[in-house]
Amino acid sequence: MAPRVHVSHFAEVPSPLGTITVATDGRALTGCWFQGQTYFPIFDAQLCVPAASHPILARVAEELREYFDGGSVEWTVPLAPAGTALQQQVWQQLRTIPRGETRTYGEIAATIGRPRAARAVGQAVGRNPLSIVVPCHRVVGADGALTGYAGGMDRKIHLLRLEGVLPSASV
Repeated sequence: MAPRVHVSHFAEVPSPLGTITVATDGRALTGCWFQGQTYFPIFDAQLCVPAASHPILARVAEELREYFDGGSVEWTVPLAPAGTALQQQVWQQLRTIPRGETRTYGEIAATIGRPRAARAVGQAVGRNPLSIVVPCHRVVGADGALTGYAGGMDRKIHLLRLEGVLPSASV
């Protein structure tokens, strides 16, 4: 089931991992997804605009380019992801994970004061509507193993390599 997203405009941003769709309600970023990923919403094509034509979309497009160029990006766009209170709490916690580091679902659950809620945390992580900006790709299993990613495991591996968590692929 596709998520409910408040959208006034959206744009498609090219990336080394495929097209990323970014959405705004006019005041904040409400979505950032790899096209076709799990829970990818369906938009009214009439709302699609060039990223440069809307200030929030232009800014996030530029910050995504900086990110994929290897820069340490401080995301400056205002965020307004739609979600439950628990999801909001988890997504806020994800934003505190520094580039180059990972956390387990259990660590996140403990940090938000719900140490027995690792499974609920996992569900909230999986429903994150702001891929990359809210770095759900930095969450791993209890044993440090890579776990699922709505954008696909290949993309998760690429993002973690880009951030220096995983060694670069051998040529």
